[in-house]
Amino acid sequence: MNVVDKIITLEQKESVRLDPDRLNSLYHQLGDSNAMDVLCRTVEELALRLSNCERFWRKRDWTGLRKCAKSLVAISEQIGMTALARVAGDVVHSVDAGDAVATGATLCRLIRVGERSLTAIWDQQDLSV
Repeated sequence: MNVVDKIITLEQKESVRLDPDRLNSLYHQLGDSNAMDVLCRTVEELALRLSNCERFWRKRDWTGLRKCAKSLVAISEQIGMTALARVAGDVVHSVDAGDAVATGATLCRLIRVGERSLTAIWDQQDLSV
């Protein structure tokens, strides 16, 4: 048997959690139009910060990465992206621990969860909150 025949490809799927109560509260407080505007701007900001986190990682800018991941925690909590907030917090903790390997792994997970969370928030909007 060829050694290459033993290779297994692992598919990484991240589950995301959205807090529907938080979204409903946002719509109740601001009204449909204003809430959608806030949500759109927030999603754009999250996408930008996810990209910035990856850029900071590539530059080995630990201070910038920590600050950016910390901001992702606050922003994602505001719109009910609980999984994204938790994983961004994990990135902050791994940076604080000075563990570059763990930081790289948690950052990759953050990007996966971030992409899934952004998709989920749009899917939720398609269902009309």
